[in-house]
Amino acid sequence: MTALIIEDEEAAARRLAKLIQEVDASIKIVDQLDSIEASINWFEHHAMPDLIFMDINLADGLSFEIFKYREINKPVIFTTAFDQYTLQAFKVNAVDYLLKPIKKAELEQAIHKFVKLHTPNTANYKELAQSMQRDEYNSRFLIRFGQTIKVVEFRDVAYFYTEDKITFLITKEGKRYPIEPSLEKLEEMADPRSYFRINRQFIINIESIKEMYAYSKSRVKLILEPPIDRETVVSTERSPVFKKWLTGKDGK
Repeated sequence: MTALIIEDEEAAARRLAKLIQEVDASIKIVDQLDSIEASINWFEHHAMPDLIFMDINLADGLSFEIFKYREINKPVIFTTAFDQYTLQAFKVNAVDYLLKPIKKAELEQAIHKFVKLHTPNTANYKELAQSMQRDEYNSRFLIRFGQTIKVVEFRDVAYFYTEDKITFLITKEGKRYPIEPSLEKLEEMADPRSYFRINRQFIINIESIKEMYAYSKSRVKLILEPPIDRETVVSTERSPVFKKWLTGKDGK
């Protein structure tokens, strides 16, 4: 059996490859790819592997983009660090998913399921990609802290910000939670009608704006609700687009 790994984090790819070999040493990993572009090129020049392990969030976008450019006719086991997507949609035709950090027992179960149900795969990945695109703006976050697990709806987030290389979300109720996605990935996930990246540190929900003031160099200073003890100023380059966004025009 051959397998292909598509994962943009090198350490995660190495760990997954090691776990696969521990579960079944007969599985030959034919390659490890780290982007949509590399995957599209790879599928153009190589035979399909028996099984594909695919991270949903890659450095250059969502991996569903691959299905728009290449016909994938083999089973895919998706991996993801957070489950805001409609994961139950993957449970068809031996397609499975694994939530990071991947546990060996869950990987073993997924591989055994694939082996048991191995048949020519007829999953419509293009339709799945379109479905995920539609659901993308209605997502949620699965947050773990200690032994507690909490689900936060995207629409309940007042704003996101980074501090000491950690991304946080603040709910409309003022609760703060650390999350894994970077602001770059959150910007891709967010509904551009409701959320806007005002600078390198903040993505805000339009409903979180309490007051606005003219600032230097045509910038705009915001007072957010819930309040935060950090200055929230729209950057110079983003200010013209921000003002269009406030009027309901597409600012992205």
